[in-house]
Amino acid sequence: MKTKAKKPTTKPSREEAENAVRTLIRWAGDNPEREGLHDTPKRVVKAYEEFFKGYALNAETILSRTFKDVEGYDEMIVLRDITFDSYCEHHMVPFTGRVHVAYIPGAQVVGISKLARLVEVFAKRLQIQEKLTAQIAKTLNDVLKPRGVAVVVEATHMCMTTRGVHKAGTVMQTSQLLGLFRSDPRTRQEFFSLLKVGSR
Repeated sequence: MKTKAKKPTTKPSREEAENAVRTLIRWAGDNPEREGLHDTPKRVVKAYEEFFKGYALNAETILSRTFKDVEGYDEMIVLRDITFDSYCEHHMVPFTGRVHVAYIPGAQVVGISKLARLVEVFAKRLQIQEKLTAQIAKTLNDVLKPRGVAVVVEATHMCMTTRGVHKAGTVMQTSQLLGLFRSDPRTRQEFFSLLKVGSR
């Protein structure tokens, strides 16, 4: 039986992180003290702060400001083509693509920029695409309490294109359907039809 991995109790210092980068440079076969690489450890650590800023963000807080005065609007809301960059937790190389998010509101809606920010929260972490898809859908469902949520993610993975099988141009698609999108075939069909129309 596998035991659950424990979270590290203390975050390494910036100096420790930079030393780790120097170790990797040496392991790759180069000299971290040569002119072109001398400041690379600092740059890498600074870049990591941006690549993985999602760990410092709270998805529930981002979705906390909602609007109830929508004149009774209760039809599907779709935000297509939210671009994202994330990093595969298996090889720590990028995977990039687009997210399509839809929900059918209950008593409240959220500003569309918040949907894009929600994607960013989970994309800016070490990820796998399946988990990213589920996290976006579950959080939107838990916080807004809509009548249905649908999330589709399309991405290209550099662990497929630059290493291993070297298959350029491959695209992985994942989806998570909750509420009416799962239980009502007509709602589901409408959503996927809207995605097809938008891609023309």
